[in-house]
Amino acid sequence: MEQGEAAPPAAEGKEGEEEDDFGYRLFPDRNKKPQSFLVRSLFTFHNRCQLMLRMTLDTNPYAQLLLEAMKQSGCTVYNDRHFSCENCDGCVSGGFDSATSQIVLCQNNIRHQSHMNRVVTHELIHAFDHCRAHVDWFKNVKHLACSEIRAANLSGDCTLMNEIARFKFGLKGHHQTCVRDRAIRSILAVRKVSREMAEKAVDEVFDACFNDLEPFGRIPHSKTDAKRAYKDFQNRDRYNANL
Repeated sequence: MEQGEAAPPAAEGKEGEEEDDFGYRLFPDRNKKPQSFLVRSLFTFHNRCQLMLRMTLDTNPYAQLLLEAMKQSGCTVYNDRHFSCENCDGCVSGGFDSATSQIVLCQNNIRHQSHMNRVVTHELIHAFDHCRAHVDWFKNVKHLACSEIRAANLSGDCTLMNEIARFKFGLKGHHQTCVRDRAIRSILAVRKVSREMAEKAVDEVFDACFNDLEPFGRIPHSKTDAKRAYKDFQNRDRYNANL
């Protein structure tokens, strides 16, 4: 999830007596009857969200690589089926609902194209993980932690410019620190677990999940990096065919 993105999926062990709602409280429209297209089209937020989503899917190399990787893994993504623009709690920008294999885009909180690009990329990484692995979102907090680490690492969440915009500065190891912090925050946003439990889950899987760079093959620190990764991904089969 970004605090941004929140995956309404997973955690093991409940803290206290209150039942865990798995983050669905942040996405109130999930439980409402869908509005007609005509009604939705009258809302500026919804129209703007749909237009920005289409721009991301058509032009953003991060999203394009992930869409192609999912298609090759047997999980083709369809705009009308797998994306939903909805109103959300004020603290989140998007989420991946593993129960429906659907990405929720918070139309009331995403206000510019670069933010949409980052949210879609972040949630597509969750969707890619859901496609390629048996992720136990609801019972294993380590699985959730791993996907949040990968999403923060590979989506552009922790680029230098984004961190400067958050007034966060660091030198050596700052990228890793950002990834760890954002993964912990995401877990705490969607799971009723203690901070200690969230930190423990992230730390136990951090090295393995931080170094899992699929399908990018590298950490895309910029759109230029993402374009190179996309080109390399498209050429993988060609290299294999020449062996």
